[in-house]
Order: sequence, then C-alpha cells, then structure tokens
Amino acid sequence: MTGLFQPGPVLAAMLRHKTGPLLVALQVALSLAILCNAMLMISERLSMAARPSGIADEQDVFYVHVSNQKVDGHEAQLAMQKQEEQTMLAVPGVEGVARTNSVPMSQSGWYNSLSQTGEPESATVTAAAFMSPGSLISVWKLKLTEGRDFLPEEVMEADSKAMNSLPGVGVVTRALAKRLYPNDSSYVGKYFYNGRGSGADRIRIVGVVDHIQSPNANAGPDDGLGFILPIRATQDPYSGYTVRARAGQADRVMRDVTAALRKASVTPLKVDMRSVPQIRADRYRNDYGMSWMLIAVCGLLFLVTATGIIGMCSLWVSQRTRQIGIRRALGARRIDILAYFLTENFMITTAGIAAGILLALGLNQVLIRTFEMAALPPQYLLLTPLVFWLLGLLSAAAPSWRAACVAPATATRTV
Repeated sequence: MTGLFQPGPVLAAMLRHKTGPLLVALQVALSLAILCNAMLMISERLSMAARPSGIADEQDVFYVHVSNQKVDGHEAQLAMQKQEEQTMLAVPGVEGVARTNSVPMSQSGWYNSLSQTGEPESATVTAAAFMSPGSLISVWKLKLTEGRDFLPEEVMEADSKAMNSLPGVGVVTRALAKRLYPNDSSYVGKYFYNGRGSGADRIRIVGVVDHIQSPNANAGPDDGLGFILPIRATQDPYSGYTVRARAGQADRVMRDVTAALRKASVTPLKVDMRSVPQIRADRYRNDYGMSWMLIAVCGLLFLVTATGIIGMCSLWVSQRTRQIGIRRALGARRIDILAYFLTENFMITTAGIAAGILLALGLNQVLIRTFEMAALPPQYLLLTPLVFWLLGLLSAAAPSWRAACVAPATATRTV
C-alpha cells in the first residue's frame, strides 16, 4: 500500500463486505433525493412570499379599519369618512391617506368578472377590484407606466347597498391590460366591461400601473390582474383606510393615529391596525412555517447521514486495527492509511450520489404530477453532490486519522 489513491484494492475489500457500504450508500441516496426536492420547495415558497406587492416601501404603509358604533345615513357617513381622513392627515408623520375596500395580501377583497366587449358570449377574466376615492397610486407609490391618476370630479359617491353602476373610468394593472388586449402595447383610452350583456358597466382606461398584488396573493400569472375604481361607498363595514407614514416613523404614527381617531370621535371606536409587513407575514405564515420545517428536516438528514458515515467508518477502523498495524509494519505511511479510508468513503459516497440523483429526479416527477411543483433545476443536481462529497469527507476524516495514528507495535499485538 504505497500509493495514495488505489481504488482497485479498496473496491475489492468492499465487495467482500457489501452490507456496510450498501447501507451507507443507500442512506446518502435517500438523503440526497429528499434534500434536492426539499431545497426546491423551500426556494419556491420563499420566492412566492417575497414577491412584490406593488406597494413601495411596505414598512411605511399600514391599514386602518375603524368600527364606529354610530350608524347614520348616507350623507352622515360620507361626512364621517372625510372627517376621519382629515384627522389622520393632521397627525405628524402621515404622508397620505386613502379609503379602500382592500389591500394586497390581506386575504379579503372583491373580484369582478371583466371582458373586452361586454357581449354575452365574450370571454371574461377575473380581476381584483380596488375601490378608493383617494389616490392609491400616491399612497402606495404605484408605478404609473401610462396615463394618469383619477381627477376629483371622477370620484363616485354612492350607497353600497343601492349602487347599481360603476364609475366610467378605471386604472388597470399592466397584466390585466395585456390580458384584455393581448395584441396591443398602449391601453389608455381603451374600454373594458364589468360583466356581460346589457347590464355591463363600460369603463374607460385612464391609467396603467405596473403591478398590484391581489388580496389572495395566489401563485401564478393571474395574481397581477387588478384594477382601481374611484368610489367612495357608504354602508360598507368592511372598508378601511390605507396610510403612508414618513420613512421610519410607522410605529409611532400608528399609535398617534389611533389616539387621534378616538379623540376626534364623539362615540366609542374600535380601531384595528396592521402594517403591510404584518399583512405579508400573516398571508405567508404557512409558507414560512413549511420552509422552516423543511430546513429542519434537511438539517436532520445531514446529521443522520454524517452520523452514519462516522459510525460505519469507526467500525471499519476498529475491525481492521490488526491489518492497519501489519501494513504500517510493512512500510505504509500514515498518509497511505488515511488515503485508503478516505478513498473508500469517497467511492461509497459517489455510489450513493449516483443513485440519489436518479431518485431525486423520480421523486421530482411525482411531485410535479401531484403538486404541480417545478422541475429540478440543473444547478441543484450539481450543487447537492458537492455538499454530500464534502459531508462524507468531513465525517470520515476523524476516524480515518485515528486509523492512520495507530502504532504498528500496538496494532500487531491486537488479535
């Protein structure tokens, strides 16, 4: 045993004792197959949770829902809404306020069925409807790619229980505009219809924003389908206000807004607030939880695999102490003994990696058919084997070095 890398003798020795190497290789294969697909699932979930909402500087925006125990008629509610807006705007640090029926990722909102022509047989597309008498473009700092924001005279004030039509103008997301007019590149001045048939509302596009995430924030291309209408509605207990604070002042502004609203009201108020980061965390709580669970599973797989390699390598060293001593007495150097055991581990790990790649691809196909998961990217199949080679090397290093340090005289007395 004079060479540092002699796979022939190593392979011959393993073939005489197949059970241990097969168990370690099988453990590596199963761990690699699970790890590859778990990493892909973690990446997909975290990528989905990190998708842009369309709201710029989310940490500075929050949502306010005010429940006033005093319920009046249409005109009184209009006045109360405007008073609440002015109260919030007067709070130091508030940059903008807009009443709205929903916000992205809130898991509560309205969806309308839209069409290009309004004809009974026309194809429809379902889009999220955001309704506000204020400027969501300004408060959310939406990227206006074409056209303009609403004019004050275009805002409709209506009783939601008696409203039977919608405003004649709207702002749409680029994704919705492209879905309605797939062959066009400019959309301002074009029309779309809410519903179909004679009762459909005809709405002219006056502006196009780059993106607004839907309230449900579902995966897929339909998530960016949304539009804004200039409506101030009364008799609507579900709508609230979206507020933008100056950078870094959101926490203090939220407390001050609550205090100002309660002070300005002659009746008791229930004020609920959630920042956009809180809304995002609530929407993707399950995705974050699943990601952490999969990370824990991956960590346990690494630990179990490393423990198996260390245990098996230590067993082999103890069983071959006499052989090691004989080879050392015949002139084998410590580096030769070390290389032998590392080569043995490398060959077992490589066999497990080869089988694991095939298992990973097979498992991925099952997940694609069952859960519509994406196919494994090639870089996963290149990176993961490197991780397991390194894991095998580090796990086998200590037992291999212990074997290399066995003294020849001590070894030859071990029978």
